[in-house]
Amino acid sequence: MRDTDASATRPGNPQGTVRERLLAAAGRRFYAYGVSATGVDTITAEAGVAKMSLYNNFFSKADLMRAYLDARHEEWMGLYRKRLEAAVDAHGSVLAVFDAYADHAVLSCDHGFRGCGLLNAAAELPSGDEGRVIVRRHKEEVESLLARHLSQLLPDRPDRARAVAEHLAFLLEGALTRAGLEGALTRLEHARSLAVHLLHQL
Repeated sequence: MRDTDASATRPGNPQGTVRERLLAAAGRRFYAYGVSATGVDTITAEAGVAKMSLYNNFFSKADLMRAYLDARHEEWMGLYRKRLEAAVDAHGSVLAVFDAYADHAVLSCDHGFRGCGLLNAAAELPSGDEGRVIVRRHKEEVESLLARHLSQLLPDRPDRARAVAEHLAFLLEGALTRAGLEGALTRLEHARSLAVHLLHQL
C-alpha cells in the first residue's frame, strides 16, 4: 500500500495531500513542457516535497504519468457533466462535448495552449504503452457519448447516429490539433459552428 505524508493530509491543509500536490505539479509540467522533458526533480521541487515522497505515492514516473492521464480524463468528464446539465435538448447534449473541450482548453492555458494533453502525452509513448491505452479509451468514450446523444436525434437510424458521431469526433480532434499548433481556441469555436450546422441538417 502506498504511503502519504501525514503532515500533508491533516484536515484543513489548503495544499492538499502530497499525492495531490505531486499530481498537480506533474500535470502542469507534463502539459506545458512534455513528459520526457519533465524530470522527477522538477516535479518534486514544484510540488514542494522530498523526492522520496514521489516514490511513496507512485511506483515510478511512468506510474505518475498514467495517473496524470487518468486525472485529465476525469477533469474533462467533470466539465462535460456540467455542460450536459445545462443542455436543454439532444442538440445541446452533443454540443456539450465540444464545449467541454473548450472549457478544458481554457484550464490548460497557464503556459500557453498546446492542444489535447492526452494526445500530446500519447505521442511521446511507444506503441502498446499502457498510457496510450488510457488515451485511446478516453477518445472512444467521447465518441460513444456523441453517439448516445445522436441516437436521441436519430432513434430509428442507429447506423447513421454512429457515423455522424465518428464524423464529429474527427472534426473535434482535427480542431484540437490545429488549435494546439496555433495556440488559440479559434479552431475549436469554428468546429462547434460546423457541428451546429451539421446537426441542423439531420
